[in-house]
Amino acid sequence: MPKPPTDNLRQVAAFGRAAVAGGSVAAPLPDDVEVSFEFFPPSSDGAEANLWNSIQRLAPLNPKYVSVTYGAGGSTRERTHATVKRLLDETNLLPAAHLTCVDATTQEIDAVAQDYWDMGVRHIVALRGDPQDSSGRYTPHSGGYSFACDLVAGLRQIGDFNISVGAYPEVHPEARSAKADMDNLKRKIDAGADQAITQYFFDTDVYLRFVDQARAAGIWVPIIPGIMPIHNFTKVANFSKRCGATIPRWLGDLFDGLENDPETHKLVAASLVAEQCRTLHAFGDKQFHFYTLNQADLTYAICHMLGVRPKHPVGSDADDRTNKKQTG
Repeated sequence: MPKPPTDNLRQVAAFGRAAVAGGSVAAPLPDDVEVSFEFFPPSSDGAEANLWNSIQRLAPLNPKYVSVTYGAGGSTRERTHATVKRLLDETNLLPAAHLTCVDATTQEIDAVAQDYWDMGVRHIVALRGDPQDSSGRYTPHSGGYSFACDLVAGLRQIGDFNISVGAYPEVHPEARSAKADMDNLKRKIDAGADQAITQYFFDTDVYLRFVDQARAAGIWVPIIPGIMPIHNFTKVANFSKRCGATIPRWLGDLFDGLENDPETHKLVAASLVAEQCRTLHAFGDKQFHFYTLNQADLTYAICHMLGVRPKHPVGSDADDRTNKKQTG
């Protein structure tokens, strides 16, 4: 069994939140933060240009990895594959490919995973996946992996992947209970997952309680907070209703009246999420996974306030060399 971490919430619990967080957000910039970025594959030429502009903007921040989301079947799967391949071929970034159980046999999923391994991909984000039909209910494929824990076990038979799985501080919307959801996370870890990336959240206390509960359940792998920069509060609020992420009243108050003021909206959003991350850092979290929505500016600004900055000035020749592999 993995050794319990010495720098996590158990230490903090002895002193309490106020003692740790009292002056933490205004403390000197951290110098030990690691970040990763999630992108989704483009659906058009214009979207592809926007995606690669965002990747090039964020690449100088030297993320630990960048993940690419995955849809079951058809062009979505192919676009994921093409994006991952281009990341490998044209950048020095380490791609993490999403893989789901939805609408595919075990042989089909294994073939995709083997193809990723042969390409040089060593990190998989293994997820059950969302229902593909209008019922909104997930039904396992009769010849496929039923759940993420089964997918993790299957991946372990293919290669020595670094495997991330999902975790839900506010409970997965389809889970019978919080305990059932935690039991499911434990099954994924026991099947061989190396770390868990959480659904985004806005109440840090919810996340901190969740990590305490996971540790109590015997889950000692890293739990990485998923961070959502708020590009459009109305859209985020609507999406959060569907995925079970709570929008605290104070959050709505901060964005009230900014529907037609995008510049102020950006300033509020960057400050808010940077403060969230700085608070989590004070509790021992040193890695953050950003759901970029293929938009770079807010994520870049938040990283700047976390002390994550380019080694070379943006736009310099040296910076360009960090983004693109040399040829010839």
